[in-house]
Amino acid sequence: MLDINFIRQNPEEVRAALALRRAEADLEGVLALDRERRELLKQTETLKSERNRVSREIGRMKAASDREERIAEMRSVRDRISSLDEQVRAVETRLRALLLEIPNMPEPDTPPGESDDDNVTVREVGARVEFDFAPKPHWEIGTGLGIIDFERGVKLSGSRFYVLNDAGARLQRALISFMLAQHAQQGYTERYLPFMVKEVNFEAAGQLPKFADNIYHDAEDDAWFVTTAEVPLTNLHRDEILAADELPLYYTAYTPCFRREKVAAGKDVRGIKRGHQFDKVEMYAFTQPEQSADALQKMVADAEKTCAELGLPYRVRQLCSGDLGFGSRITYDIEAWAPGCDEWLEVSSVSNCGDFQARRANARFRPEIGAKPAFVHTLNGSGLGLPRTLIAVLENYQQADGSVVIPEVLRPWMPGEGEISA
Repeated sequence: MLDINFIRQNPEEVRAALALRRAEADLEGVLALDRERRELLKQTETLKSERNRVSREIGRMKAASDREERIAEMRSVRDRISSLDEQVRAVETRLRALLLEIPNMPEPDTPPGESDDDNVTVREVGARVEFDFAPKPHWEIGTGLGIIDFERGVKLSGSRFYVLNDAGARLQRALISFMLAQHAQQGYTERYLPFMVKEVNFEAAGQLPKFADNIYHDAEDDAWFVTTAEVPLTNLHRDEILAADELPLYYTAYTPCFRREKVAAGKDVRGIKRGHQFDKVEMYAFTQPEQSADALQKMVADAEKTCAELGLPYRVRQLCSGDLGFGSRITYDIEAWAPGCDEWLEVSSVSNCGDFQARRANARFRPEIGAKPAFVHTLNGSGLGLPRTLIAVLENYQQADGSVVIPEVLRPWMPGEGEISA
């Protein structure tokens, strides 16, 4: 959430940011409600000041009749103050609702653009595998080896679900274990999180109200399935004040992720690229404001190392203004090459949200003893996301006979297995 003081003082800058993002928000409504709120507070403070002054006068009066007259006058002032306080609360509720609809401000060096087509490739790392046969897409590899079962996934849960069998399930688990171990070495502390959280967690993370239609939930029990571990991780320090020397804090966590996203049938949803349930290992950071730029570079490098350790060709792209996530002010995507699909697949998206989520979560730190608390900065990134990493492994390590070589770094979690074969 943006600071209302910043919006009030820089409305044209906010309008320009909305235009860059190709986003809409009721900025005029925010400014009008802010003016109304400040006017109501001014009236309230004037009446409270009057009430305090008269209360002192009453204390000095000797005649009971004089005191009763003034007390009667103050009752109407008290009632007026009570009415104004209610109006202030109502206006603040409406103002907060509108503020929650405004996306984050992009970093000044964010490239302008409308969509993925305008994202900027920063670097490409690793040589693409040169096959002496036509590489197959993962859906052919998986069914040929019997490790991906689409039919039973649909039978159990409907379209865009699947079952991983035998070595496929072990390979998925090995990837998760490898990633968590990798991030532990990089300085992240692991957390095992609830996979269902309360609504307030989604609002703090910037997922609500914007993405309400994308979240599975039980309204009666206030139980919301996580769309990403970013949601509960954002709320680990909600309503807390951290000490400056505790920061930065780096966390990693594995969760399944659940999303109702509706995508038209076609190339983008072929195989297991997109589903209503998928696994992801998350990286997350809480920092002081001056630390967040360095933390972003660390997290991008950490995600890149995970790709490199897996032996996957990948590229890093900076997202343009029109493709930025709602809560992000700067984002780098890491995409792995999938030779069977013949395309780049996003396996990580690393973002600096500044104090946008922290304001919603009221997550603060105290710069020094006795200082006023300030909002932390939060950052998040996939490290990495499945199943697209699984796809990249299957397609890059496939052999002419249909088998798949298991990457060396995954073999400690698949003891005795060097390849997957039919």
